[in-house]
Amino acid sequence: MLMEFAALSRSLGARFFGNSGKPGFSSVCIDSREVREGALFFALAGASVDGHSFVEAAFEGGAIAAMVDAAKLEQFDLVRAAARMGKDLIVVDNPLKGFQDAARVYLEGFPLLVKIGITGSSGKTTTKEIAAAIIGAEKSVVMNPGNFNSETGLPLAVFAVRAHHEVGVFEMGMNRRGEIAELAEVLKPNIALITNIGVSHIGIIGRKQAIAQEKKNIFSCFSGSELALIPADDEYSGFLAEGVNGRVSFYGADSFAELGAVKSLGLDGSEIVWGGETIHFALPGKHNIADALAAIAIARETGVSHAAIKQGLESVKPLFGRTEILRGRATVIRDCYNANLESLREAVEFCDSVEWPGRKIYVIGEMLELGEYSISAHKQAGELLAVSAADSIFLFGNETEAARLELETAKGRAKPVFFTNDIKALERALEAEVTDGDLVLLKGSRGCALERLCGIPAFSPVGGV
Repeated sequence: MLMEFAALSRSLGARFFGNSGKPGFSSVCIDSREVREGALFFALAGASVDGHSFVEAAFEGGAIAAMVDAAKLEQFDLVRAAARMGKDLIVVDNPLKGFQDAARVYLEGFPLLVKIGITGSSGKTTTKEIAAAIIGAEKSVVMNPGNFNSETGLPLAVFAVRAHHEVGVFEMGMNRRGEIAELAEVLKPNIALITNIGVSHIGIIGRKQAIAQEKKNIFSCFSGSELALIPADDEYSGFLAEGVNGRVSFYGADSFAELGAVKSLGLDGSEIVWGGETIHFALPGKHNIADALAAIAIARETGVSHAAIKQGLESVKPLFGRTEILRGRATVIRDCYNANLESLREAVEFCDSVEWPGRKIYVIGEMLELGEYSISAHKQAGELLAVSAADSIFLFGNETEAARLELETAKGRAKPVFFTNDIKALERALEAEVTDGDLVLLKGSRGCALERLCGIPAFSPVGGV
């Protein structure tokens, strides 16, 4: 049992309708299709679907109780349905806030857990995975699965904490103003790290300074003893450190006495000299080295040894869509989980730096959620691509029109450019263009789903690293 109904209802100031005779719940769920026996189902209202429509389905699937909106009891006849089915209701004014508050209350039951929060414009998931790998070499660790970092993803992840866990490593994402502050209220991190401040979600937030302020809210629940880890070389590092009610530490390449030479191995990652020992780190590119240093900054605060750092770094493998190397007739760098101007620049500069005997083909999808900044950002993308080492460039999505125009007017820097918003047309063009021995970069926002192109025969992997 995760929690007792009486204790949870009391903590939330909720009304409780008890029909099951059971004292509590053993799991949580927000999707009635994934419910397990003994679960508490949270009826959340989405943009197109209202979870209250699926309360009875959740009960039929094994849920023992549901948290519901007081204003919707009559609309969905929930009190009568729960009584008829022998199920319980926890009634609140806002089920989303109730879900988050339930996660907060649940976490408060683990006072010895070291809670680590990670946010930033890019690198959150990779930093989390590396930090968990290092800490996990010596301690029991729990973390968000995948990128469960949203207003619902983090609370779901929190309910995975168990008594044997010593450290929790959780990333925190943002799709609207105020979201990081809400997630900080759930987690109340002992250690909080910001990876960087970029233009991701600038179309939602408005200005880069405002993005920095939103990310800084990861420190908003500090009470004096907590630690803020801030990237030393970020242009907003000073702003991020201002007014933090806790300890502040700046991290970066210059903050580690143990860090020696870092040698790029191209697609095979890097060699890192740490404390006099050479470590093979499989994730390629300078941006992944930056994420590794952020992870080390976190891990050291938990008291892990040099051996754990080495073991953790050597155990990390690329995540889906994040600098994955797929080796087939052509070699594909699948870096298409997401994209913003900073991560595009990192990907292009990395591909430019790779020594390669064949051609380099860059397939670039549009960068989404940029709002009024989209044209400017894609124009800058075009400027970047114009001076890149690409032999040919394929642009996908309406937003890349600005990049195409920039490329076509780049005097003396002309490259073959193909532009389309039709994935099938892009697939046909690449099938005709890509030959054995080419190096192909796939980079674009999640909405582009460029991994769909990996069915092209020349892209089909025969193995990966």
